[in-house]
Amino acid sequence: MFSLAVVGAGQFAGQFARLWRLHPGVGDIFATDLLPERAERLVADHGLAGALPSFDVVLDSEVDAVAIFTQRWLHGPLVVRALRAGKHVYSAVPMAVTEQEIADIIDAVRDTGLTYMMGETSHYNPATVHARNQVAAGAFGRLFYAEGDYIHDMDLGFYEAYQYSGGEQWKSTASYPPLMYPTHSIGGILGAWQTYATSVSAIGVVDQRGDGVFDQKVSMFENDFSNATGLFEVAGGGSFRTNEFRRVGYPSHIRESRFRFFGTEGSMEQLATVSLWQDKNGVEDITDQLLPSAVRDVNDPSLAHVAPALRDAFTSGSAPVHDRSRLPTEFATAGNGHEGSHHFLADDFVTAVNTRSLPPVNAWVSARYTLPGIIAHQSALKGGVRLDIPEFGEAPA
Repeated sequence: MFSLAVVGAGQFAGQFARLWRLHPGVGDIFATDLLPERAERLVADHGLAGALPSFDVVLDSEVDAVAIFTQRWLHGPLVVRALRAGKHVYSAVPMAVTEQEIADIIDAVRDTGLTYMMGETSHYNPATVHARNQVAAGAFGRLFYAEGDYIHDMDLGFYEAYQYSGGEQWKSTASYPPLMYPTHSIGGILGAWQTYATSVSAIGVVDQRGDGVFDQKVSMFENDFSNATGLFEVAGGGSFRTNEFRRVGYPSHIRESRFRFFGTEGSMEQLATVSLWQDKNGVEDITDQLLPSAVRDVNDPSLAHVAPALRDAFTSGSAPVHDRSRLPTEFATAGNGHEGSHHFLADDFVTAVNTRSLPPVNAWVSARYTLPGIIAHQSALKGGVRLDIPEFGEAPA
């Protein structure tokens, strides 16, 4: 059993604090935030052990682990500081925003021997789980192509989310480059297909809304792409394509991420509300296998600060394809989210820390889910020039 501090008490943190509070492998849980009232509210809402005044205080404390839910461009440096201070780390996505930050995290994990895990929800997306099972069974034959889309329109909750996290300057951060938030699309592909990206060519679409978001003069990232597409080559032969769309006519409140896999013997395709398995003999509708149940009311008071269009992502239960037998019984009636992934991610981290084992989405896997998008954005800025993607190798045994 270990103690934990939640760093960043925004909209997402409470969903995992709730689960870790229930988990028998976790002891005292604390919270900290730059806005103390948010940390105090998280403590009150979930019966945590208390609020700590700052990240520095967390690092100086006897807390064993930290869970970082800060703004996405802050993760890398905070993770390294925590590891070097002797803390195990769970981090929200993305892992980091530069190749050097990723390298620094891997070095810190290797040097300290501590647990690092990135909480990529698509690793347990029902489509990814199904495809992973089919890969293991050999049903695809040889996989040679896949697609992963993270299609989330700004109008469906993202304006409110950035306003909540960004304060008066929220427009400067709402312009975060789509390809630099790649793990919901790439992670779903590579979470099933055991390979990694070696090169990429990408195209960005310049925004035309004209509301100050995705405006280079306003953006702290000097970014004006609201939609982007990357085509990646993979080790061993084959390719995959990802779309990161923030201006799109699509029901992202129903399904944010969707996937397609094509092999020599079988294929799988997913739309907003339909999923199909196909082979040379015909088509099987697998929609029900991948459909999570609803286990929590979208009007739950703890979700009052979350935009209504985003609440479905925090209230879904498990899908039939999920194997819940490994989960603690305390999770049986607890709210889940992101198509049933939260329970598994929360348990992965606890198991890794308590058994000193590598979590599935460890630092080396996280690099493969994150760095291709960073390089893809660089390609898009250069008009689609094909760029090599550095590779950090496999996790040590």
